[in-house]
Amino acid sequence: MSRRVVTLTVALVTLVAATSLVFILPVPYSTMKPGPSFDTLGSLDDQPLLTFGEGVETYPTEGELAFTTVAVSRAETDINLFSALQAWVDGDVNLVPHHFLYRDGETDDDASEVSAAQLSSSQDSSRAAALRAMDVEVPETVQIADVVEGSPAEGVLEAGDRIVRVQDTEVESNQQVAEVISALDPGDQVSLGIERDGQAEDVTVDTKPADDDPDRAMIGITVGAGFDFPIEIENHIGDRVGGPSAGMMFALAIYDKLTPGALTGGQSVAGTGTITPDGEVGSIGGVQQKMVGAEEGGATIFLVPTGNCAEAAAKDTDMTLVDVATLDDAIDALQALADDPEATVPTCSK
Repeated sequence: MSRRVVTLTVALVTLVAATSLVFILPVPYSTMKPGPSFDTLGSLDDQPLLTFGEGVETYPTEGELAFTTVAVSRAETDINLFSALQAWVDGDVNLVPHHFLYRDGETDDDASEVSAAQLSSSQDSSRAAALRAMDVEVPETVQIADVVEGSPAEGVLEAGDRIVRVQDTEVESNQQVAEVISALDPGDQVSLGIERDGQAEDVTVDTKPADDDPDRAMIGITVGAGFDFPIEIENHIGDRVGGPSAGMMFALAIYDKLTPGALTGGQSVAGTGTITPDGEVGSIGGVQQKMVGAEEGGATIFLVPTGNCAEAAAKDTDMTLVDVATLDDAIDALQALADDPEATVPTCSK
């Protein structure tokens, strides 16, 4: 074999090896694929997804109100170049930079914990939004959302504790809690009146200097909104999904169950969107992937947050894409379409 042939052979083998290596090297991207839909009016594991307390009057309904999901590659999953190229040419898969979905160094457990917390908050917001859409009063409370590890509050306070009093001040807002604590000198103790599992307790917590301001006192808690619900509403989705994007569909299902008549008019409706306690619908990620899952599940109407309308309209679909900015918008549109499937309702356009 001549030197030239040997040289070409070695070069070719080296090129093939290098090319193969490039294709298996990880790239800083994640994938979002269509996931399953879940009918909020239906059952899971032989149990209704939504149940209500004893004595709560509910009404029969029909049709479907499905929330949609996306299958997202996990925080610690490496996507190689070959997989990334496959996703890029697949019209139903979205390829996004990894940092769009996860913080630097975030683990699978970290991501699952954040997602579960978002789902829990979304469930509470959906209950409040549905009841308020029915003109039912839902008072808000001040509740601990998280306790910082290693902070003075750790071991004294817990997520879910309701804060009633700070020092001598009866508190009704997150801002009041922050103002009273930050007015203390770092190192002072703060007295709090809390409710835990329905029981009133008085606790004392040390303060320390805030990380961003050594003159400001902190105890290491994140405070959020809680609610005094006038009726019991249980959501049994469990850990099948995470995140806040099913909030609007949960709220619609609660509203439908607690009001006479079928909100869908018997039609198969799917949708997505976060919800605030006051009924504002927020945009989400992966709307096109959710549309694919909804259409495969048989939906003919898809409820789209206003912020996602342009993206949704760019996807070919036979579903009616209804533009919703608030829970009331969704209710009004569904009632109109239930009365007349050809009714004019706000829709998404490119």
